[in-house]
Amino acid sequence: MDGTYELFRHFYAIPTHANDGGEEVAATRGVLNSIAGMLESGITHIGVATDHVIESFRNNLWPGYKTGEGVDPRLLSQFPLLEEALKAMGVMVWPMIELEADDALAGAATSLSKLSEVERIYICSPDKDLAQCVKNDRIVQLDRRARSVRNEQGVMEKFGVSPSSIPDYLALVGDDADGYPGLEGWGEKSTAAVLGIYHHLEAIPPKVERWKVQPRSAPRLAEVLETNFKLALLFRDLATLRTKEPNVSSPEEIHWSGPGTRFQAICKRLDDAQLVDRVAKIHARQRPRVKRSRRK
Repeated sequence: MDGTYELFRHFYAIPTHANDGGEEVAATRGVLNSIAGMLESGITHIGVATDHVIESFRNNLWPGYKTGEGVDPRLLSQFPLLEEALKAMGVMVWPMIELEADDALAGAATSLSKLSEVERIYICSPDKDLAQCVKNDRIVQLDRRARSVRNEQGVMEKFGVSPSSIPDYLALVGDDADGYPGLEGWGEKSTAAVLGIYHHLEAIPPKVERWKVQPRSAPRLAEVLETNFKLALLFRDLATLRTKEPNVSSPEEIHWSGPGTRFQAICKRLDDAQLVDRVAKIHARQRPRVKRSRRK
């Protein structure tokens, strides 16, 4: 799960709430209750990636890349609170500094997919860049708000390209959320048409006469790509998720085994005493029952 995405979503979806110390806690409380709902549904393995800081190595590559500028301080203040609360809840947390939360989701999904005992990995985020991680029906994207699952065929239907072409796709169309514009004139339809044939930037012929597909304004698109090819490669690098960490070597690393000793104090800080009992009941249901031997 993308903890940063969930924190933003809850911050703008629910009313604010400050605890007795004046600390804004509503979004954090919302995320924890959302995870409690997932656990109630029977989920037993979960890991949450967070942006410990919004800036990453990508800010050194492109000056316009997203930063924390303009983010509500009441939201930013909950970044460390969310990480602390999740750990107290007993949930595996991957706080990212040099890399981003999406990189962590990609790394976790990639490493888990190599384990034979793992049947399917759900990436709980609708972000476009995470579509590059989708692999057949083994690694899929779950949009929890829309209650939809996107497999490899779903990526093709949504973007018109395969998961492996998503970084190239974003390089051309851009990604406003991450702060890079793509190339002038390259829209979703024209990009899908061209990459549907050539898959990657390097394979697109520089001369439009050699293109096997002719989208609208094809000569202009070819000219823009040729002139800005190095820029397109830079944007693709920004869009390409790194998978080196975390390296999850066993499903047990993300198995939820119940809340820790600090959880009650965290819930008090969140002004949510009911969450203590809710999570305790979930844990009690998940624990294997010890059979009592009959007395002879």
